[in-house]
Amino acid sequence: MTDKKNIFIIIGSASNNSANEKLVNNFATLTEDYFNLTIFKDLKTLPHFDPELSADNPPKEIVEFRKNIENSDGIVICTPEYVFSIPSGLKNAIEWCVSTTVFTDKPIGLITASASGQKGHEELQLIMKTVMTKFINETTLLIQGIKGKINEQGDFIDDRTKKEFTKFTIAFKNSINK
Repeated sequence: MTDKKNIFIIIGSASNNSANEKLVNNFATLTEDYFNLTIFKDLKTLPHFDPELSADNPPKEIVEFRKNIENSDGIVICTPEYVFSIPSGLKNAIEWCVSTTVFTDKPIGLITASASGQKGHEELQLIMKTVMTKFINETTLLIQGIKGKINEQGDFIDDRTKKEFTKFTIAFKNSINK
């Protein structure tokens, strides 16, 4: 058996026990034999982006965040959409990385799970192209109406969503093993 790959997962929701966190838990279960996961769900603890500090004197939390990205074999971002956009905490974290190359050529999986999510999902893909991550359509997943597709425990109650999520997971696993 091959060594497990290290995957850094960023949860874009600021809420505890969010639907996005439940999806990440499902991903963890499906991939436990293949990946070692580091799950980051504390975006609200990161300082506000400061371009004057970003390149030469980033705060220790940002140095650690960047190292998690740099040391990973791949990244997954699972996020809701807030007001037709990605959450400000997620945007803030990415902005701290723009002056670096930590995202460059990293395989990434992008999940947007929200009431609608379309605009946020498009924006997230554009941002991740800008920072030069590598993804394909099969490693992106938009789950609209998420609250009606998983239950309180995080189990899928919609068969189509469960199948799409499984396909996404397989595609991401394949992208990491290339």
